Amino acid sequence: MPESNIHNRSLVAWAKNTPEAVVLSGDLTGSTEISGFRDAYPDRFFSMGMAEQNMLSFAGGLAREGYVPLVHTFAVFMYRRALDQLSMSICYPNLKVRLFGFLPGITTPGGVTHQAIDDIGVLSAIPNLTILEVGDATDVETMLDPIHAIDGPVYIRMMRGPIRRLFPAEESLQIGKARVLSTGDDIAVISSGVCTEDAIAAVALLKRQGLSVEHVHVSTLKPFDDPQISRTLEKQRYGVITMENHSVIGGLGSCVANRIAEEKLSVRLAKIGLHDTYAHGASHPYLKQKYALDGAALIAVAERLTGQDFGLADSDLPEITATQQNLRSADQLEAL
Repeated sequence: MPESNIHNRSLVAWAKNTPEAVVLSGDLTGSTEISGFRDAYPDRFFSMGMAEQNMLSFAGGLAREGYVPLVHTFAVFMYRRALDQLSMSICYPNLKVRLFGFLPGITTPGGVTHQAIDDIGVLSAIPNLTILEVGDATDVETMLDPIHAIDGPVYIRMMRGPIRRLFPAEESLQIGKARVLSTGDDIAVISSGVCTEDAIAAVALLKRQGLSVEHVHVSTLKPFDDPQISRTLEKQRYGVITMENHSVIGGLGSCVANRIAEEKLSVRLAKIGLHDTYAHGASHPYLKQKYALDGAALIAVAERLTGQDFGLADSDLPEITATQQNLRSADQLEAL
């Protein structure tokens, strides 16, 4: 069953033994699951208002004084409104600031003003910055210690609300190491973020059709140097599919394309993501279907790569679609 309020609970527990940690809110305390921290440690909580540029510069100042600021806001406000401050006040001096960007990609109905569809591409070009993306409850619950070990800035594409646990609770997120969810040598599926849940359902159907599928979940997008990715790429008969909640330009698909080119691998690549377009405001399940970011889209791409028709329909993927629809309507996961 999906679990709720995971970041709120894990942050409060983790901060108990990390007195240098302070939390900053961009007037979105409840929306970014940090009200528990505010209540538990009021002297270490700063409500900065709708002033993201000031918030990031202030975070840089705190880091210079030995604190570890954990900055919380929606992803679009973190990098669109305050890109100069993020780059000059935090990344240029290589300060230990953690930037939690919520509602990445098309997980919000807020339309283009709230959908961070190019943040990985924009931020990957900034030196010193580590970029992560969580994909399930275990990633959210176990990321704080690995992040704390990084002596420099970190940007995290975050999930909130009811979240499924896809990975065992004891297998914590590891920086720079992908999770191999299944092995195979016909095609590889490399997914990140919320797309991994859809990919798991689609891969299970493809394997039932006799296709040998290797599925890898990526949580570290920069640096993108895990040797596992190369091992996965070099053995595929038909090709590799990347699946991301982001533009296909500058995100996971581009990272994999660069690896293929750098290592001179002979493998076909198909990218599932937003193809040079903005998305309009609607529910996440609707947007996934409209912009071909769901399990059905993955099956269609696998058919194209292999030249096979598996005869599968959208109705063969009912469980994940129904679950996500219920989560987002009943618990208002996408509410602004």
